[in-house]
Amino acid sequence: MSRRLRAVDVLVVGAGPAGLAAARRLAAAGAGTVEVLERQRHALGARGPARAAVRAGAVLRAGVTATGWAGPLTLDTTGPDGLERITARAVVLATGARERPRSARLVPGTRPAGVLTAGELRQAVYGYGQYVGTRALVVGAEPVAFGAVRALRRAGVRVVALVTEEPWRRPGAFGPGRTPVPVLGGTAVAELLGRGRLSGVRLVGRDGRTTTVACDTVVFTGDWIPEHELARLGGAELDRGTRGPAVDSAFRTSQAGVFAVGGVLHGGEPAATAVAQGRTVAGPVREFLAGVPPWPAPRVPVVADAPLRWVAPNRLVPGEHTGRFLVRARQRLERPVLSVAQDGVLLHRQRVRGTATPSRSVSLAGGWAAAVDPGGGPVRITVAGPPTGRRDGGPRSACRG
Repeated sequence: MSRRLRAVDVLVVGAGPAGLAAARRLAAAGAGTVEVLERQRHALGARGPARAAVRAGAVLRAGVTATGWAGPLTLDTTGPDGLERITARAVVLATGARERPRSARLVPGTRPAGVLTAGELRQAVYGYGQYVGTRALVVGAEPVAFGAVRALRRAGVRVVALVTEEPWRRPGAFGPGRTPVPVLGGTAVAELLGRGRLSGVRLVGRDGRTTTVACDTVVFTGDWIPEHELARLGGAELDRGTRGPAVDSAFRTSQAGVFAVGGVLHGGEPAATAVAQGRTVAGPVREFLAGVPPWPAPRVPVVADAPLRWVAPNRLVPGEHTGRFLVRARQRLERPVLSVAQDGVLLHRQRVRGTATPSRSVSLAGGWAAAVDPGGGPVRITVAGPPTGRRDGGPRSACRG
């Protein structure tokens, strides 16, 4: 079957908060033909951000999937109108992230029905109105988990508990509603029980004691995996920490003309962060369309060492202004001191006035980036333990995380 050939100025892949914010800002700024592809068909046109993007002049196409690249800035797609090949002057990847499913979490037990991720739950409840059970256990205690509680209640499902391996230092229940949901902190899922349909979940606490909770639905939330397949197929360099496309402060990938924003860079951030990235990328995209500045290469890697998980942005272009960095930890860290160094030379130290956790990023000031040696090795971010020497990267500082 032949493909219909089309051309646009900017092609945005993904109609989440980041993609819609980028499309709205670009269309309003007169960036030419701005088109957004979204593989999901339902509810797109009813969302406020989608309507705002359309009012600004962007074109939204639901039910259209980008299947691969036919050139540096050319994507093959399939959708209601058949097969197409779309060539753009610039591409913005906003493909988002998904939660790691039960199989990838290596949770033992049988394979009964009733085991969902929060994304699957949202589709079932808000998209298709499907039956999701009567008694549910939610695994996780971050904003997406609370959204799962609301979705389950909307479907008439009783939520028996929230379970998190992290310590829970707030009051022992989560609202809203007249019946708060108990929160079991320091608790992990040890086994799924039941055949045919889930009948219960065996839990284990940090003291090793186990208990079984009767339920016919379990919802796994968090533990995000960036949807980086399209970026990888296009040859974009991936960052080992985030597992998403490696980007600099202008959200440029390693492929000229291809930008990336939102959850595809690092899952689990609030929607407000994705929106801010979508708005910010509009400036660099417009500069690229105008032909200045040239696409940077090479770029200096920025690496987060254990017990940190990742840092973003994770590439530096010497001489460019860099704002704040987001840093995510592998474990709970109380008021950590972050050290930034290149080739053993300290550039910056900062105590975070808060707690870094696997589900909450902290902010790192970026003024030190001006002191990075373009010909040096990777910039490394560590917890405490300052290296010897010091390059003039500005004063030590404290920043609220």
